Amino acid sequence: MAGSSAPWIGSAYLFLQSTCKTIILPNLYESAQKKPCVFKALKLALADSTGSVNGVDMLKVHCSHPHLIVQLKFCKQENCRRFLQSYREGLLQKSLQNHLQLSLAVTTVPLEMELKAGNEHLDNMLKDEDRCLECIYREKPDRLRDEEITELEERLKSLILHHNINNNMPSKDCMSANFPSLPSQGSPLSPQVTFLFQGQQFDNRTLTPDDHQKFAKLVSKKWKQVGRSLQKNCRALRDPVIDNLAHEYDREGLYEQAYQMLLRFIQSEGKKATIARLIAALEENGLTSLSEELLGLHSNEDDS
Repeated sequence: MAGSSAPWIGSAYLFLQSTCKTIILPNLYESAQKKPCVFKALKLALADSTGSVNGVDMLKVHCSHPHLIVQLKFCKQENCRRFLQSYREGLLQKSLQNHLQLSLAVTTVPLEMELKAGNEHLDNMLKDEDRCLECIYREKPDRLRDEEITELEERLKSLILHHNINNNMPSKDCMSANFPSLPSQGSPLSPQVTFLFQGQQFDNRTLTPDDHQKFAKLVSKKWKQVGRSLQKNCRALRDPVIDNLAHEYDREGLYEQAYQMLLRFIQSEGKKATIARLIAALEENGLTSLSEELLGLHSNEDDS
């Protein structure tokens, strides 16, 4: 059961199969040329289903002929509930078919879908939403986010940026409803120029010493959880580094443990150690107040 202090996290697998003999989704995803198109369609359809780009996280896409299997992670119960409603009502299916049609430039992509959590076939119990939520909550993600997924997301953001700079190319319509328009400032090659937080757009930037100190001061016991979220695409934090830091700086206390963990991240990632990545890790662990503090949303209220 999800306690109020712990973030609600669950996992499920979405099985996809095209019923059109000429469209084989695993083959398309295994093609270097078509993979970004399929990924874009998945990302946009999932955003449609939850009403947010960050409503559900793709951890990995598996090719298991004839299926494409998407491993999903939910960090909030309300997002998972919205996803289930969209899935049950056939809206997710319709949205994905439309996005695949646009991305792949084909006339139609008829799809069959199946949703599983562990050994449970959720399609058999979709009318019992609470039971579905319980099954998904019971299944914790068994892996970190795949590095390929992160690369594809960065590529998609860069693509959106280019489209805005170039007066919005034809794919504008399928993208604009789900992703904010990115300003044309900054280099199109930068991994992420802006990011969304609580419906507001913020400029991305490299972490500052002030960010570093605020994080160490305020994150408290959750520094290890944040570190495990950051380790998904930071080799310097891979196991057993975080446990070693906890042991090594045990006497110095939580501030120093948190400080040293983020220091490893900053030293390893350099300019890629951005505020967007830290905010995403904080959000994943329910640390909204600390995110607001780092983004200056508390103004002077909470300064001590």
